[in-house]
Amino acid sequence: MPPSPRAAVGVAQLDRALGDWQRSGAGPAYRTLAGGLRTLVLDGRVPVETRLPAERELSAALGVSRTTVAAAYELLRTEGFLSSRRGAGSWTALPTGRAMPVAGISPHAAASGDVIDLGIAAMSAPEPWLSRAMAAAVAELPAWTSTHGDFPAGLTVLRQAVADRYTARGLPTGPEQIMITTGASGAFSLVMRQALGPAERAAVESPSFANALQALRYAGGRAVPVPLLDDGWDLEAWARTLRDAAPRLAYLIPDFHNPTGLLMSEDERRALVAAARSTGTLLVSDETTVDLCLDPELAARMPRPLAAFDHGGTVVTLGSAGKTFWGGLRIGWIRATPELIRRLAGDRASLDVSSPVLEQLAVRHLLAPETLPEVLAHQRDRVRTQRDALVEAVRELLPGWTFRIPQGGLSLWVRTAAGVSGSALATTAERHGVWVGSGPRFGVDGVLERFVRLPFAQPPEVTREAVRRLAAAAASLTGAPPVPTPAPEVTLL
Repeated sequence: MPPSPRAAVGVAQLDRALGDWQRSGAGPAYRTLAGGLRTLVLDGRVPVETRLPAERELSAALGVSRTTVAAAYELLRTEGFLSSRRGAGSWTALPTGRAMPVAGISPHAAASGDVIDLGIAAMSAPEPWLSRAMAAAVAELPAWTSTHGDFPAGLTVLRQAVADRYTARGLPTGPEQIMITTGASGAFSLVMRQALGPAERAAVESPSFANALQALRYAGGRAVPVPLLDDGWDLEAWARTLRDAAPRLAYLIPDFHNPTGLLMSEDERRALVAAARSTGTLLVSDETTVDLCLDPELAARMPRPLAAFDHGGTVVTLGSAGKTFWGGLRIGWIRATPELIRRLAGDRASLDVSSPVLEQLAVRHLLAPETLPEVLAHQRDRVRTQRDALVEAVRELLPGWTFRIPQGGLSLWVRTAAGVSGSALATTAERHGVWVGSGPRFGVDGVLERFVRLPFAQPPEVTREAVRRLAAAAASLTGAPPVPTPAPEVTLL
């Protein structure tokens, strides 16, 4: 039996995605067309199990004979990239035996001696602000030690501070709309427990945050990927997926998307919320990187939160102190309707009960109006310097690799040179002393093999050495000599 395709790709959309495919290769037109379609599948731009247009429709749109399209489809079927059944149509596939992503990106390589960790997109703590906040929290702690210490919705003082931050960003919020969690991952897990049943669909961007995709798998959900465009979100594809696949929820990262660094415009936010409202889909907006804007002019005119375009509970927002301040704090939050916050707090007893009081107090001090601007300026300066160092190193040492420079976030989403598979590179790179997340970990079906995520979370000298090692690993795969550069003396964190 054919699968239930996640969605159909429109003929106009497929024509745009193929671009000027006839100039991309020599030989028969059907082979060039098949190659273009194959690349769209492997790069995740057309998801697996997507119904393709009928041969007659596609031939008319592309201006080629139906015989050319039929031969291209037949070649893809032979290779395992297309499945067909008479009367049911044709849908994209991957060859049998291809490894699927089964893990997130939490690395273990950093514990093994001289390995540079490019797996985690998170920074060291901002000092002296973190230590000051912890000292203030310790001084304040005696006021709380006479209580039982369990606050499922979080300390009211921190809930108020988080609510005030949303209000300052153009989204009026009260503390009753905030729940404090154990990081953004704990927040997402709680929301999925409430909103997603076994085997229910959840729409996700492709690529997306690997650990969120893993959490979705563990929850028993069925991820429905919607490919990102090079410059943003494909609103037509999102509207079609929400309508045709009827996902229960959709997980998005609108602010300096992880891993691409894309920033969703206000028009895109408004349209997505309207589309989700019309289909009854719950939008889960992950804002963990929203404060890492690296363009000072943009920072003064950032788009309002996705929930600012919602007036009926369509959007649930996740936030975290992990990217803005330090991952070791393990404090996150949920912004939702008061009714949903009450249900989530009631459900939390069977998960982790509540978040640590001391860390909550510390985050409240870091969010204080007299502290937050200084911390953000410090963090953004560090990240900007580290981003520029990574961009310079990749351009010099891996000249065949391509990427766009993000205006914020913590990573480059890089297309490798021809002949370099992300999965093979990750395996080889570890032997060269660098740990990196391969593209398929950020996808649903084992696609995105031509990509890797490179965080700019390390000091410039460590970043350059990591790229030097990565270039050596890539050269060992292709047989090409690496760009000569001396190995600097670096101190690994």
